[in-house]
Amino acid sequence: MRKKLYFLLPMLVLVSIASAQHIVSGVIKDSTGAAIPATTVLIKGSGQYAIADGHGNFSISSKKAPPFTLRFSAAGFRTYDVEITDVTISPLSIVLPIDYNLTEVVITSRRRIETAQNVPIPISVVGGAQVEATGAFNVNRLKEQVPTVQLYSSNPRNTTLNIRGLGSTFGLTNDGIDPGVGFYVDGVYYARPAATTLDFIDVEQIEVLRGPQGTLFGKNTTAGAFNITTRKPGFNTGLSFEASYGNFGYIQAKTSLTGPLIKNKLAGRISFSGTHRDGLITNVATGKKENTLNNLGARGQLLFTPSEKVNITLSGDISEQHPDGYAQVVAGVVTTKRAAYRQFDQIISDLGYKLPSRNAFDRLIDHNTTWRSGNELGGVSLNIDWKIGNGTLTSTSAWRYWNWDPSNDRDFTGLSVLSLSQATSKHKQWTQEIRYAGDFSSRLSGVIGVFAIGQDLKTDPVHIEESGNAQWRFSQSTTSNLWSTPGLFDGYGIKTKSRLKTFGGAVFGQLDWAVTNRLHVLPGVRWNYDKKEVDYDRQTYGGLETTDPQLIALKNLVYSNQSFTADVDENNFSGQLTVTYKAATNVNTFATVSTSYKPIGVNLGGLPTASGKPMLELAQIEPEKVTHLEVGAKTRPIGGLTLNVAVHYTQVKDFQTQVQTAEVGVNRGYLANAEEVRVYGAELDANYRINDNFSFYGAVAYTDAKYESFKNAPVPLEETGGAAAFKDISGGELPGVSKWAGSLGGELSTNNKSIIGQNGKYFFGFDGYYRSKFSSSPSPSQYLYVDGYSIVNVRAGIRLLNGLSFYGWSRNLFNKDYYEQLLVAAGNAGQYAAVLGDQRTYGVTLRYSF
Repeated sequence: MRKKLYFLLPMLVLVSIASAQHIVSGVIKDSTGAAIPATTVLIKGSGQYAIADGHGNFSISSKKAPPFTLRFSAAGFRTYDVEITDVTISPLSIVLPIDYNLTEVVITSRRRIETAQNVPIPISVVGGAQVEATGAFNVNRLKEQVPTVQLYSSNPRNTTLNIRGLGSTFGLTNDGIDPGVGFYVDGVYYARPAATTLDFIDVEQIEVLRGPQGTLFGKNTTAGAFNITTRKPGFNTGLSFEASYGNFGYIQAKTSLTGPLIKNKLAGRISFSGTHRDGLITNVATGKKENTLNNLGARGQLLFTPSEKVNITLSGDISEQHPDGYAQVVAGVVTTKRAAYRQFDQIISDLGYKLPSRNAFDRLIDHNTTWRSGNELGGVSLNIDWKIGNGTLTSTSAWRYWNWDPSNDRDFTGLSVLSLSQATSKHKQWTQEIRYAGDFSSRLSGVIGVFAIGQDLKTDPVHIEESGNAQWRFSQSTTSNLWSTPGLFDGYGIKTKSRLKTFGGAVFGQLDWAVTNRLHVLPGVRWNYDKKEVDYDRQTYGGLETTDPQLIALKNLVYSNQSFTADVDENNFSGQLTVTYKAATNVNTFATVSTSYKPIGVNLGGLPTASGKPMLELAQIEPEKVTHLEVGAKTRPIGGLTLNVAVHYTQVKDFQTQVQTAEVGVNRGYLANAEEVRVYGAELDANYRINDNFSFYGAVAYTDAKYESFKNAPVPLEETGGAAAFKDISGGELPGVSKWAGSLGGELSTNNKSIIGQNGKYFFGFDGYYRSKFSSSPSPSQYLYVDGYSIVNVRAGIRLLNGLSFYGWSRNLFNKDYYEQLLVAAGNAGQYAAVLGDQRTYGVTLRYSF
């Protein structure tokens, strides 16, 4: 059993401890003895730095013999310098003095060490310690702390990661387009949206950047970027272990081990994560619990330091998900404009079938097709940082893979309408980024780089959609008795072979010109080249063998042969200009105008038909063209408080959207361009550290996202079967975007006390998340709105100074029933399904580190 393996993960032993003459290691704590994670440790005068891990441990090496000075800086603490005259005094115990006038978070998004408050970019930073404390072990949980992020996942492939409502197509994924939100782990770009559903492994910090970032990152990002940094190998021994147990059979185990392999030269780190949970939905036909969690992941790193100017990191990772999921529950039935005999309730009545429940929150299904979501990702990367002059030259080379093995019941019932729906795929990518970041003069700094990516995505070996014995009744579009011809559609389906090969290249750069000490001007530019080659071939098979032209015509109304090829390439210039002005010591203002674009899209899910012929003009769609404006201010109005505000406006021409069609043969919808979309809004973020025992964070976002012009959109579900198949939805809301979203959280702790014979603290933490209603359909439908909801998570326990902590927790404390997403069933017969939010869960967590 996989879950039994989780208990083997922490059984690791390290046998050597670093004692090289120029390595300084130790632990960083506050005045109460609590560890301070993510502290920056800088060798003054060298530019060389290290980041303390989640338990305050650090290790930094210098080729320069003592004396030299280490500078320690962390959020909420005064900068602290320590002169090192003898490295044999290591390990050090550093106590940082608290400063309630500072709340600084160190980031690397602009490819250099700086504080978030000084960066003219709207950015949310979540530290690894906060990720662990709040149980935000994947992006779907992290979004509860960053309200500008939207993530929707009906399965790993069909995952949408958006920022401010922009980035990827909502609800359904088409492999032929690029995501608009960059997802990076240690500088490596992850091209497939399925990566966002995996468990985080040994995360140091997550930076969420909002707005286009194409002049800073290798891959073009039209809506923002996730920049995830993992904990690095250290030259002092460290081991951490965490185990959690909860209701519904929840088990999660994590462990990480780091230490030296060769004195002063080579250090290693290996980390594991495993999560298991029983299903939350009951299949009354089989008695099984569906929608389990079954995740395993591992990450290994080697750090080689041949000199104080060169760091080389070799990393490898592998993650697997093998759940019985993601099953969806019928949430409602809509009366469409089709004839009475074509309505869902009449169809199932004629077939003698009843849904197991009409209440989605009974969490009951009777699906007769296996739900499976085999999701495997992994890869290797080599990162070289070489200090040259007043900057650093960085090379990041990576190769990654994705294997996808699904099975779905796309009719969401116990009837054999669609008996098979399996889009097995394999994807490989390679990336290469080379950039230089540093100071070019006393008033000019910046970053310049080149980036290349190659991708190969193909079916493995084919994508299959196959009908069952009830398909005839759901597809029946006339009163002809021929529809009920025995065996006409049984086993009738399509097998699709497709291959998408892409190449992208870019040159990018951004300067920071200090006109005065208060006024900075930051121009940036990017040149992109993109090429896509597609070979798509879909063939029908099975069903009743017949030469009757009338029966053949009926079969072709359900599935038909399609094939096309495409070979497109393009290049594009984009850029940005930011002006930042430090109005006062504690006030930093900025204004940005930028342009960006998303490459041409190609349809890989089947094309809609007209007069029985595929609409080949939809085989490819136009690139997106983005214009973005933003103004903001980052402030520290009083001691311990940061308060940041931003106002933004984005216009997108030829917005790439994925739309649903009534045709069963158009798997997961098809791509289309909306002529124009606009998004505007305002955001407020606050962090307040009142004292050693109380701190909180809060964020609120207002977002208004609409189609300015979409004149040829498919009709919403309730208008299916009307006089027109398309509709002008100009002025309608973009899907997946709540006008209001917010988060609030904090932690309260006691002063140090004697607890079970050790010094430590009692603590209580809470996190709340709210969002208003949002459309869950690309063409707004009065039936497909998700009501607003709020959820509350709490935790309470003890945290000892010897590295041990123990606490209980509950997520969705008040057991709120809510939908995460609503989806129309294939064929638009009137039923729609839901991805359900988890009900109340609770458990305990034990964590230990040294």
